[in-house]
Amino acid sequence: MDLLRFATAGSVDDGKSTLIGRLLYDSKSIFEDQLESVEAASQARGTEYTDLALLTDGLRAEREQGITIDVAYRYFATPKRKFIIADTPGHQQYTRNMVTGASTADLAIILVDARKGLSEQSRRHATIASLLRVPHVVLAVNKMDLVGWSEDVYNAIYKEFTEFAAKLDIPDLTAIPMSALLGDNVVDRSINTPWYGGTSLMHHLEHVHIASDRNLQDVRFPVQYVIRPQHSEARDYRGFAGQVSSGILKVGDEVMALPSGMTSTIAAIDGPSGPLESALPPMSVTIRLEDEIDISRGDILCRAGNHPEPTQDLDATLCWMDSDALTPGRKLGLLHTTRMARALVKDIAYELDVNTLHRNPEATELGLNSIGRVKLRVTTPLLIDDYADNRSTGAFILIDEATNRTVGAGVVREH
Repeated sequence: MDLLRFATAGSVDDGKSTLIGRLLYDSKSIFEDQLESVEAASQARGTEYTDLALLTDGLRAEREQGITIDVAYRYFATPKRKFIIADTPGHQQYTRNMVTGASTADLAIILVDARKGLSEQSRRHATIASLLRVPHVVLAVNKMDLVGWSEDVYNAIYKEFTEFAAKLDIPDLTAIPMSALLGDNVVDRSINTPWYGGTSLMHHLEHVHIASDRNLQDVRFPVQYVIRPQHSEARDYRGFAGQVSSGILKVGDEVMALPSGMTSTIAAIDGPSGPLESALPPMSVTIRLEDEIDISRGDILCRAGNHPEPTQDLDATLCWMDSDALTPGRKLGLLHTTRMARALVKDIAYELDVNTLHRNPEATELGLNSIGRVKLRVTTPLLIDDYADNRSTGAFILIDEATNRTVGAGVVREH
């Protein structure tokens, strides 16, 4: 079975946590003690029904306010596919949390309250999903039971969203009318929407095609750790552990180690359960080479005729995640794949209004949760691809060297 990572997004009270709770409940993916705990918590809050949102809203502040604050990850599986869910917050002040949850997602579910229609946060999250190049987006028109299952309401919201999405880069858009609280069109098709000819959300999640979304052409294997066992039986073992970012690696393939430029042949690929003949993203494996080449953490294995060019100048779209504003001239740590470097902020080209897509070229700083385009200069040449070609090797995070806090996340547009 393959793995689908998806994130939920939307405005406050649009039903993100309830939807995930319904998915987990109707797919029989929660334990009895979990359900009993949620039922008890629901009774304590005085609700007349079991509040399935409590399955993901685990923080005390979340349950008190009825909102999502942190990114909650949940895992479940059906007979057809495994899933990792990232339940992201709806508040504008938690935009950075939404960026975190969507950065690795194959699919984003953007919920819209059928009573309220498209909100600023709906547009904001659609823009972020586009910037992060999430290949599949589902527009979930929720709470349809509160508008009498009106087809006209659904069509109006769908039309407004598609007109806005036309300005973005969203390759695959699917719209589903539903009621997360009652379960209509979540796992099973609903009899309340005879005018809707599509599938349920669960059916779409199980069958959406994601294999072609991964880059299988450009081999990139950032080395995370060099394995050298010390016991006598495996004294000759020397492997390079890491996660395949893109491409397909096979035993017998010729690879180049960067930045040294030395080439060798793959002698063996070791997985968690034993030897493998090949490895593809996002598998974590250990690679052994025929020749003794000096390779360390931060190096990248790739093809001799297809490799990233070292660069020190980055043009990137950045989400700023710190309360102290980002200004030109600031020096920060930069983590790209498994390599650390120091970076200087040379210029802020513009700040992006993610609600209107308006660019403000007069911006002199980026505040908390702001998104803008910046130019960076790094002290050590990095082996970076454009984010459009490779979501793994085209992304980075910025770190405050004094406090070791993650203060920014960026994707490379040009280098």
